[in-house]
Amino acid sequence: MFATQTTLAGPVTLTGIGVHSAAPVSLTLEPADADAGVVFVRVDADGVEHEIPAVHRLVGGTELQTVLGDAAGATVSTIEHLMAALRGMGVDNVRVAIDGPEVAILDGSARPFVDAIDSVGVVALAAPRKVLKIVKPMRVEHGRGFAELAPAPHGFHLDVEIDFPSDLIGRQAVRLEVTPQSFRAELAGARTFGFLKDVERLWAAGFARGSSTENTIVLGEDRVLNPEGLRFPDEFVRHKAMDAVGDLALSGLPLQGRFRSFCGGHRMNGAVLGALLADPTAYEVVTADQAPARRERAARSLRPAGFAPSPVAAFGPRVD
Repeated sequence: MFATQTTLAGPVTLTGIGVHSAAPVSLTLEPADADAGVVFVRVDADGVEHEIPAVHRLVGGTELQTVLGDAAGATVSTIEHLMAALRGMGVDNVRVAIDGPEVAILDGSARPFVDAIDSVGVVALAAPRKVLKIVKPMRVEHGRGFAELAPAPHGFHLDVEIDFPSDLIGRQAVRLEVTPQSFRAELAGARTFGFLKDVERLWAAGFARGSSTENTIVLGEDRVLNPEGLRFPDEFVRHKAMDAVGDLALSGLPLQGRFRSFCGGHRMNGAVLGALLADPTAYEVVTADQAPARRERAARSLRPAGFAPSPVAAFGPRVD
């Protein structure tokens, strides 16, 4: 998509609540230098700014959301929609200053983040863009579900399929090459979703306390309860695909390859990415013009290690 690395042309601030905590939060996306990547900065914790790079080795939780944490115990959760917007729109380097532990849910999709990026613009930096090129297939399975990463001659391709035992969702699939244009049009607006019958159980477990029809597609027994209905007939699988873009952005670099999943979710997305990064023979880091970068340096920087990494095959009963 871009030959050189990118950042934002200026800062932009968004405010809202956390979908799980219901706590108010403000976050500011700020320009960053080349090779900085995406870094969350907790500006509210103990009077100290905790910097938490958005990389897979710092993933500490994947139940109904993706959570990052540092060695000092600072965390930031529900990062996937913001990460999807940054990766989908081709933003490589950004500082995310946030005054709470959970990214704002906004309308439940990545669209508000895309709008914020569009409002300030994306600018090129002088440094060449690095790409993580998948050279060997990697696959994880859980029950009838699976997620896999495989080589592709160019770009990043998604093939995501879901199958829910509900007539309101059923079996849906989406397949596309992710570019800023396709992400904005096909994935960014797809909202998170949940079943009304699960609300009390989720509340008891500490989840979905900020959820409402303003930020979630709420499914009753026989109908969608949101007055406006769906944005896409297959909005559910589009949201799952958008989540996958965000979870896989924790590779730290744009991916060149193909992602395919069936009945997956945050846990499986993280597991297949972890399996890939744990095998330095499965990928190469190249520049955008395909000139190889140093494999040794790439392997040291990308191999998972650190804050409670998600195991490859140790899934719980739910992979949402």
